[in-house]
Amino acid sequence: MSQFLQHLVNTVILGGTYALLGIGLTLIFGIMRVVNFTHGELYAFGAYAVFALAMLLGINFFLALLLAILGGVVIGAAIELVLLRPMRGADIDTTMLVMIGAWIVMQNTEMLAWGGVAKAVVTPFPEVPLVIGPVSVSYLRIFVLAMALSLIAATYIMINKTKLGKAMRATFQDRDTAALMGVNINGIHTATFAIGSGLAAAAGALLGPVFLAVPTMGDLAALKSFAIVILGGLGSITGAAIGGFILAFAEELGAGYLSSGYRDAIGFLIIILVLMFKPTGLFSRAERVG
Repeated sequence: MSQFLQHLVNTVILGGTYALLGIGLTLIFGIMRVVNFTHGELYAFGAYAVFALAMLLGINFFLALLLAILGGVVIGAAIELVLLRPMRGADIDTTMLVMIGAWIVMQNTEMLAWGGVAKAVVTPFPEVPLVIGPVSVSYLRIFVLAMALSLIAATYIMINKTKLGKAMRATFQDRDTAALMGVNINGIHTATFAIGSGLAAAAGALLGPVFLAVPTMGDLAALKSFAIVILGGLGSITGAAIGGFILAFAEELGAGYLSSGYRDAIGFLIIILVLMFKPTGLFSRAERVG
């Protein structure tokens, strides 16, 4: 039982960051109909940005986190403006090739800048974990969970309670009608890609100090992002969040009770089983982002 409780705690912490990845991708794919192959590299950018700011420039760790997230937002907006906006109206194959090219460029730029050596981020949190009964958890992981849940809640409120969110949902439901009602579709696309990219960078910035930053870390993150969106259901913010926790739970149990070598395979096996019985995902919502 104590081992299960420990895995459950690890699931909640990891699931929060997985949820950020899934929410960011489902926003972009749901509203823009763009397969964002750069999502994983924006995750890697967040981790490396924290390392550069905190370890190389000596900036306060918490400020470095904020700047890394803002950096992801800026890069996302730049990608939409420079690469995607000129491709508006192009077929999906052409857009996918452009995004694959951007992914390759970003990953190789990271390898050129940082080399193949993993980078570690030192945090201000004590190394001695918090022990509650049979469960122990580091203060850094508690902070990561709190930040992830705060960002998830902020995104949900933004989508459902703000004017920008209303415009995003209208664009998702019917782009042409939204445009006729005065919604700036170009602006919504830029904002959507920027927010989704910022969430991916946030996940990397939070998990980078927990693990290590490596140039190829974005590859697996991208695969898991797509898996979470498929599992939760396209267009559902709630589904993406819950899907992130389900994937984390499957990975933790697989690594804990079977083998760490099967950690990633277990999660994708569950996704295959879900899609066999519910191809639209567990929490799909027709014509709605929310």
